[in-house]
Amino acid sequence: MRSRRLLITVLAGATVMVLPTACSTGKAGGGSSAKPQTVPATPGSGASVAPPSGESGAVQFQQAAPGSGKGLKIGLITLDDSVPFSKLVSDSIKKQAKAAGATLVYCDSKGDGATALACARTFKVQGVKGYLNFQSDAKSANAICAAGPAVPVIAIDITQGSCQTSFMGANNEFAGTLAGKALGTYMKKNFDCKYDAFVSMEEPDAGDVNTARMGGYRKGFESVCGPVEHLKTENAFRIDQARTTFADVLTTLPGAHRIVVAAINDDAIEGALAAAKTAGRTKDLFVSGQGADPSSWCDIKSNPQWVGDTAYFPERYGEIGVPYLIRAIKGQTVPKDLLVPHQIIDPANIDSVYHPSC
Repeated sequence: MRSRRLLITVLAGATVMVLPTACSTGKAGGGSSAKPQTVPATPGSGASVAPPSGESGAVQFQQAAPGSGKGLKIGLITLDDSVPFSKLVSDSIKKQAKAAGATLVYCDSKGDGATALACARTFKVQGVKGYLNFQSDAKSANAICAAGPAVPVIAIDITQGSCQTSFMGANNEFAGTLAGKALGTYMKKNFDCKYDAFVSMEEPDAGDVNTARMGGYRKGFESVCGPVEHLKTENAFRIDQARTTFADVLTTLPGAHRIVVAAINDDAIEGALAAAKTAGRTKDLFVSGQGADPSSWCDIKSNPQWVGDTAYFPERYGEIGVPYLIRAIKGQTVPKDLLVPHQIIDPANIDSVYHPSC
């Protein structure tokens, strides 16, 4: 559901069949120049991250067991690997598929429902025994289910219709609540909860994900500052889109100097801050985001307007998705929800979690 930037780097290694948009087939694995330098547990160690207090349904990150996927062909419909969050997720899945010894059939939907539908059809022809689906058009989910093979399906971050075996990814309401509470706590401490506007940057097409995450924001904020006032809801979740939209928002708030901004992803926050900078109003915004993307680390660490951010750890998604998909293919029962153990990232703890170089 998230839209972010990243170049694609390919390394030799795992068996990955790339279909249909990349137009190549062969041995490849994933790697990223924006890959985090560290994660909450030592990379590659198989160490787990315990769910924070209050988060139900979260599971631990674990490395795929070597050889557990031998002889299996699994699929991945990814969101759009020209953008960072999606690329980090894909790279993690490729790494774990390689560790498990599975053949991965990879297909980039490019954020397009029709392309995702074509991916599912290809999986059926290819004889995929189970797949992970990270496509963004919730309204197309059932059609994609019908087009694909009748096999276990693990949805990534967006519910994927009637064929979904498990939902893997964000605990959206909890993730929103963490960032909303961080915003509320900041506004309470510094301004006694007095502000001029609360702008919610959303992605309505994401359906329940958007409702849960952005509703969680308001729930968290309201737990500290009471009912949200002066609410503006905007459909803006890509950087360029958010920059344009927020420039328009600022023109409607000419005298506002305390604008609270909640966003469905970090891209929307980056776009809003870019618009405010152009308008000479950076200090009017107080923001929190979702994802704690590498592109945001330096702002989270050093920009006093960036109050906090909920971490999703996309660089470890494969440590949940691949092991559980293999179990489902083998007929084992897997939980309905496979939720990421979220954590709030702020200037006080980002160096201990990610060690940004800035």
